[in-house]
Amino acid sequence: MDFQLTDRPIDPSRLMAGPGDTRAGAFVTFEGRVRSENGGRSVKTLDYEAYAPLAQKEGRRIVKEARERFPITDARCVHRTGSLSLGDIAVWIAVSAGHRAAAFEACRFLIDEMKARLPIWKREHYADGSTEWVNCATRGPGAGKKKK
Repeated sequence: MDFQLTDRPIDPSRLMAGPGDTRAGAFVTFEGRVRSENGGRSVKTLDYEAYAPLAQKEGRRIVKEARERFPITDARCVHRTGSLSLGDIAVWIAVSAGHRAAAFEACRFLIDEMKARLPIWKREHYADGSTEWVNCATRGPGAGKKKK
């Protein structure tokens, strides 16, 4: 598995299980979690929607680019879809490499490229009862529209 969409909770301990590569001296992970505040607004929950066929294809392409660009031994990425609660893991990334610099750089590249290129859209639900699609001004369902 190099890239996966899932509507189930992400379990990092399960994802990290398995034989390790003895060439790897560094293992870097990133967890993007649902936070309770965004832009000064109190967030209750959020929803992720994806165009799955394209997201899977583009996700695999991004991981392939990371493998070509950085001297890493492995990279794995999982992104949630559906309704998430505060504290839930929305995205999980793991990178292993011979040295820490490559692992950190590749991990940063992966999250930045995923946020920029994947057809995955986020709708936040706020404490005041309103909802808003965020970070999708030019793409995605409801792009540019606010619902109260």
